[in-house]
Order: sequence, then C-alpha cells, then structure tokens
Amino acid sequence: MIMNDINTYRRQPRLLLADMREYSTLAGTGEIARRYLAMNAFDGVLTIIGVLMGNYVGGVQDPRVVINIGLSTSLAMGISGLWGAYLTESAERERELAELEQATLSSLRQTKISRASHLAVITVSLVDGFAPFAAAMIVLLPLFFAAVIGNVMITYLLSLMTALLTLFGLGIFLGKISGRSLIGYGLRTLMAGFVSITLSYLLGGGHGG
Repeated sequence: MIMNDINTYRRQPRLLLADMREYSTLAGTGEIARRYLAMNAFDGVLTIIGVLMGNYVGGVQDPRVVINIGLSTSLAMGISGLWGAYLTESAERERELAELEQATLSSLRQTKISRASHLAVITVSLVDGFAPFAAAMIVLLPLFFAAVIGNVMITYLLSLMTALLTLFGLGIFLGKISGRSLIGYGLRTLMAGFVSITLSYLLGGGHGG
C-alpha cells in the first residue's frame, strides 16, 4: 500500500500536494502548527535571553563561550520539542482514532483519517522542534560576528536587541492570527522580553562585563 502510494506520488507530484492539503484540513494541522510555532519560538527567545544575561552578569568576555552555551541550549530545546511533541501528539491521535473506531465499529488504519493523523503528528513535531531552535539561533546571530564587531558588550547588546525584535515580530504574528491589534500583541510579547532582561540583571546582582 505504501509503495503504491510512493510510486503514484512520484508520477504525479501534484497529487501529493493535494493529498497533503486535504490531510491537513482533516486533522486541523495548520491551526495546531501555528500555535506550536508561536509558543515554542517565544520560549526559545526568552531562554536565550536568559543565557545572554547569565553570561553578561557573569562577566563572560569570550563570545565563543556564549555561542557554545547558546547552541547547546537551543539544540536541547529543539530535541525536547521534537520528541515531546511526537510522543504527545502520537498518544492523543491514537486515542482519538481508537475512540472513532469504537464509535464506527470499523478499522480506520488505512483510511484518509489515519493518514491525516500521521501527517499531523510529523508536522507538529517538526514545527515544535524547529521553532525554538530557529528562534534561538536568530538571537545568537550577532555573536558569530563578534570578531568583526570588535566589542563584546556591543555584541551582547545587538543580540538582546535582536531578541526583542523577534519577540515583537512574534506578537505581530499572533495579532494577525487573532485578528486583533498587531501593535498591541507586539507590545505584549516585547514586554516579556524586557521583564526577562530586567529580572535576570537584578538576580545577577546588576553587574556585567
């Protein structure tokens, strides 16, 4: 069955896209993926803000140290998101499919509903894993150019500014989804960044570089 599907999709790529759109609609994948994208990207940015502020108040002057810690942290977030979402979504989808099978008194294992469920699990897992990792890497980007910038304090500042801009962008994204004020949502997410920076600074004794 699977090999037949693969051969069919090879001959007709448009059929694959059509089926994926249909499966996505059946499983409500788009809505769930958007929610995971925003939520986990938000977590990724705030986590890396914590990493930056921790290194700043700790007086770390070597950008490579911050990069290594940031990469390890973002990688861990990505793996956690991927694995966690896969296990959670698989369990939920299996439960829903089993309940539907009981209600219909028939097997749904080779149906479009089952395929849509599997596609949803894979899509959501990839989004959940990729979102925090990508968001974290965006925030860390200025650190990779520390040698060119030449001043580690400016590099910290640029990374924090990048984090705040990313949070504002996520807020606009959420505002667009909700149909509400784009700026209003942007300011709400931006505020979370300022709160995180302030608390990290105060908890670190207010001393940096």
